[in-house]
Amino acid sequence: MGNAKKGDKVKVHYTGKFDDGTVFDSSEGRDPLEFTLGSGQVIPGFENGVVDMELKESKTVNIPADEAYGIHREDMVIEVKKEQIPQDIEVQLGTELGMSGEAPGQELRVTVVGITDDMVKLDGNHPMAGKDLTFDITLEEIA
Repeated sequence: MGNAKKGDKVKVHYTGKFDDGTVFDSSEGRDPLEFTLGSGQVIPGFENGVVDMELKESKTVNIPADEAYGIHREDMVIEVKKEQIPQDIEVQLGTELGMSGEAPGQELRVTVVGITDDMVKLDGNHPMAGKDLTFDITLEEIA
């Protein structure tokens, strides 16, 4: 069959870790992850790591933040007055909220990262933005 190339549908088993070795996700005990190379269904560094792998090959791929979930952008962190948050929402650190974007119908996911008496700090970055990631990948199938 040859090596995996763009346009191939592949199935991989993986374990994702942070720099300190903490596992944040794994396909262990589940079906392998299936996606088409070149389609943008997975983060760029992961996809690039699978290209040219041979069937049943295993390897470790180190992915810098800019090829994963992007760098952490300070311009995506805002402070709003507590009174702007609906009263039926209990605001705690780590709470995820939806808020309207600038475009009509656009909804953004934000996470509460700070709370004072009258202000709430919201972060619109992906929770893994700014983190370098490591994946152990095994190519299980090429179609």
